[in-house]
Amino acid sequence: MTFCLASIVRDHARTTPDAAALTYEGATTSFGDLDERSSRVANALVGAGVAPGDRVAVLAKNCPEFYEIVFGCNKIGAIVVGLNWRLAAPEIGAIVADSSPALVVVGSTERDLLTAADVPSELQVVGLGSAYESWIAAASTVDPGGVGAPEDVALLLYTSGTTGVPKGVMLTNGGMSFTGRIGAETWGMTAASVNLVAMPLFHIGGIGYGLSTMAQGGHTVLMREVDTVAIIAAIAEYGVTHSFFVPAVIQLLLATPGVEDADLASLELLTYGASPIGDAVLRRAIEVFGCGFMQVYGMTETSGTVVALRPQDHHADGDQSYLLRSCGQALPWVDLRVIDPNTLSDVAQGSVGEIWLRSGMVTAGYWNKPKESSEAIVDGEWLRTGDAAYQDASGYVYLFDRFKDMIVSGGENVYPAEVENVLHDHPAVGEVAVIGVPDERWGETVKAIVVVKPECSIDAAELIAFARTRLAKYKCPTSVDFVAVLPRNASGKVLKKELRLTYWHGAERAIN
Repeated sequence: MTFCLASIVRDHARTTPDAAALTYEGATTSFGDLDERSSRVANALVGAGVAPGDRVAVLAKNCPEFYEIVFGCNKIGAIVVGLNWRLAAPEIGAIVADSSPALVVVGSTERDLLTAADVPSELQVVGLGSAYESWIAAASTVDPGGVGAPEDVALLLYTSGTTGVPKGVMLTNGGMSFTGRIGAETWGMTAASVNLVAMPLFHIGGIGYGLSTMAQGGHTVLMREVDTVAIIAAIAEYGVTHSFFVPAVIQLLLATPGVEDADLASLELLTYGASPIGDAVLRRAIEVFGCGFMQVYGMTETSGTVVALRPQDHHADGDQSYLLRSCGQALPWVDLRVIDPNTLSDVAQGSVGEIWLRSGMVTAGYWNKPKESSEAIVDGEWLRTGDAAYQDASGYVYLFDRFKDMIVSGGENVYPAEVENVLHDHPAVGEVAVIGVPDERWGETVKAIVVVKPECSIDAAELIAFARTRLAKYKCPTSVDFVAVLPRNASGKVLKKELRLTYWHGAERAIN
């Protein structure tokens, strides 16, 4: 049987229509109801002129409607574009311009991000709430019956490249078909599982992971956003068995008052990834949550997880404790190589090179970017990740760095070049280098090191405020240092490694 994302809700609506599919803010939707509402969405989209291959964008914090739109679009062959509500309006506008959606569904608190200056006036906009409910209520409940081919694009999720320029990653039905297999075979999910989803659905770590238990016919508990008190309460209330968090969220959960006394007995597995986790944090988390832990490595371009460090490899002590420095082994349906980026040959075991991946999970390429697609996917099959790592004799992968200068703040990737380009626009900035520095809450945060132009003046607060008019808050500097000169090598390149030494002295960082 051909898989498409809509198969998830169709199959379980047919076999277990009354089973709980999705709970949000105390209200639970069954698989039968979710299937019916997604069919209404599909027919409402057709009525709005949306055709197969057209894009439908969603700009909203986590909500049940996101799932309805994903399934509804898939039923008619339309493509869902996840818009990152953490971005600034000009950034949203750039993605809208690139993806050219036929329609966008927007939350009330995110409506201001669709400014007239950044999006076309003819763009159809449906607001969540009463407008959305009226829109779908007028549509038929009959499933349009569309069944996409494996190569058809289902999701278009935007990620920044090393230059910070957004790229739309095309995820196909075939690539996303592994979601259910990962849930069952890697995470041990069944129809009895209860999965708490708090990561944003515009990320693969949100929507990809967020479909894993649903694919088994299990129950998904959706959080609007990360709220550690609410997460801890929901674990007890709904008997949550699985969840995924970035390390920064795990650290916040551990700092939440009362977590040691909370009822967490239902938990079976907590999965973590997207940034490094400290040994002390992991050890305490294992002690407090009392369940299995699994580290995962993946990216938007791989439709999610491709490497996993399983619970049995989480040895806090003993002669195998070194495995905690690994992100695990490739999943059975993933081929992984470590390549010398200069010679394009496999490196020797234990030597550092670039991770290359081959799997049915790999993206079809980048939207409207054939050159970047051909550069990233070698011979149409091997994805060049840009991540440096080495592999041991047992196939365990050890990340050496991630794009060298990239900053990972709270699980979000921040590319210095993008921030530097914005700061350079300030008339008082002569030179600037952006680096990541330690932060107790987010792991890393953004610091700008600035050389001010002669006869000009500027303070840190002014420069930070300037950045926030152009960039998402998480990308903006949280501190600024002013220097007379930036260290450079003989070719004039800024020595960022040297700059970081001052701030990372005595601290562990995955990127040197």
